[in-house]
Amino acid sequence: MEEIFPLVDADGNVVGKATRRECHSGSMLLHPVVHIHIFNPAGDIYLQRRSMTKDIQPGKWDTAVGGHVDYGETITEAMLREAREELGIEGFSYRKLFSYVFQSKVERELVNTFVVENFIGTPVVDPGEIDEGRFWSLDKVEANIGRGVFTPNFEQEFRRLVEALGKSNDK
Repeated sequence: MEEIFPLVDADGNVVGKATRRECHSGSMLLHPVVHIHIFNPAGDIYLQRRSMTKDIQPGKWDTAVGGHVDYGETITEAMLREAREELGIEGFSYRKLFSYVFQSKVERELVNTFVVENFIGTPVVDPGEIDEGRFWSLDKVEANIGRGVFTPNFEQEFRRLVEALGKSNDK
């Protein structure tokens, strides 16, 4: 059965629904997604390498957790579900940082960005979703931006994230 996503306006209000295929077909139907950035106490950021079976950006390094909101699900419910499904983590403290519209050649998403700081633990990746995951120093992320290592969405969001958190790699 094909996934059904809510369609939203730029403020996140649900205005309809569509299938995953319709949303990723170049239709530019705006649909919500969630991203979670996870930092350990040393200030390193956890990234995942997307599975080669993904229909968008396979094999690229990306946000620790990222996923679509299902029709009828709240943003917070989707965020907690995705964290559990992709990394096996639950019961963590988080806060929402910002939302923005991201557009690629095949889709348009309302990205709802969350952060988890001072995470202690070892995420357990779902091999059906993620090929691998690990913590990266901010310096290493900066050194690899623009080199085809990361998804374009992550590169764009990383700049916003660093600014929103007041993080600097000038340690």
